[in-house]
Amino acid sequence: MTATSIAASSPLPQATTGTPSVSVVMPCLNEEETVGVCVSKAVSWLDRSGMPGEVIVVDNGSTDRSVEIAEAAGARVIHERRRGYGQAYLRGFAEARGEFIVMGDSDDTYDFSDLSGLLEPLRMGADMVLGNRFAGGISKGAMPWAHRYLGSPIINFVIRLFFGTRIGDSQSGLRAFRRTVSDTLGLRSSGMELASEMIVSAARAGLTIAEVPAPYAVRRGESKLNTVRDGWRHLRYLLLAAPDFLFTLPGMLMVALGVLTTVLSLVAPGGVVVGPLTWQPVFAGTILLAIGVNAMLFGVVAKLYGASHGLLRTDRWVELYRRVFRLEGVLLTALLLVVGGLVIDAALFFVWAGGAALGNGLQVAALAQTLLIVGAELGMAGFLIVTIDGGGQRELPVGSAADIP
Repeated sequence: MTATSIAASSPLPQATTGTPSVSVVMPCLNEEETVGVCVSKAVSWLDRSGMPGEVIVVDNGSTDRSVEIAEAAGARVIHERRRGYGQAYLRGFAEARGEFIVMGDSDDTYDFSDLSGLLEPLRMGADMVLGNRFAGGISKGAMPWAHRYLGSPIINFVIRLFFGTRIGDSQSGLRAFRRTVSDTLGLRSSGMELASEMIVSAARAGLTIAEVPAPYAVRRGESKLNTVRDGWRHLRYLLLAAPDFLFTLPGMLMVALGVLTTVLSLVAPGGVVVGPLTWQPVFAGTILLAIGVNAMLFGVVAKLYGASHGLLRTDRWVELYRRVFRLEGVLLTALLLVVGGLVIDAALFFVWAGGAALGNGLQVAALAQTLLIVGAELGMAGFLIVTIDGGGQRELPVGSAADIP
């Protein structure tokens, strides 16, 4: 959602004397070349705006003169021993006293000299505002080619696909949000992936996210960003935060392919001729079905675990899983599959023991083993689901646990 689509609301409230309305939070690790400039710009903007505020620099273990320079420029310096970009911000958010929090790097890539445009969407009703670097203009050499044309677009696409949030610059480090939002989001990430976690958590909480143009300048000093490591941390977080896409949908696809392959092996026991080669899909069907069902069950477990522990929002899929995956029903289905596999195996044994030939006997045997494997997986998953989600315990009469000898 863009700032222009947000309905007007009340103006930014002015805090009482001595209480800041705005807290500008900057993480810092050996930024002596730029931290003073960033703090001075932010302090100057606060003075011009007439809005009570504070500038907080969270030092993350600097060994240069960063702390001394930041304090001299007017910042309140907080020391955070636990290392990490996200960890520094989490400490800064906790220390902030303003009703509105502005976050931005202390490397002078973002312009703190005028933050009014960043805060304006909050006045219009937004909960979080991102500074869009692509819309604001990226200085030549400010962003590596791989980040600009591969990394950021890919992460933007994944966030849009997985979570339905249309963000033009999900990795922007310049943001503003209401102080209460920090508690709502329940942020945990200690690294660079905090940027993605903020958006994902905001989308799940139904918060309004706006974007405004924000220029992005060339960094001075050594960059702390590691392209491969930090890119992977973002992608890893997004995958773990979306078990539907990580497990369930791939599992459904493999199950569908497994069913088709199994049917193909039964109707064409001689195999599929591809040029000079003959492909026998009998084992492919078993493998695809076993892995596919396993992946789908992983998705159910991950989804229910996340919802039970407040990591994921309880959506219609969670409700569906809780209705469908009742322990007794799951165990009955698992039992039927296992019995079906055993019956087929027994029938084949008597056919072959009698000396009779069965043209597609190998394919039928593979089907029997598939039923046994899937049944066993489903039965064990049923108990695991009850263990992690507590669904079975909700159905027990009150006090029944005490009656167990």
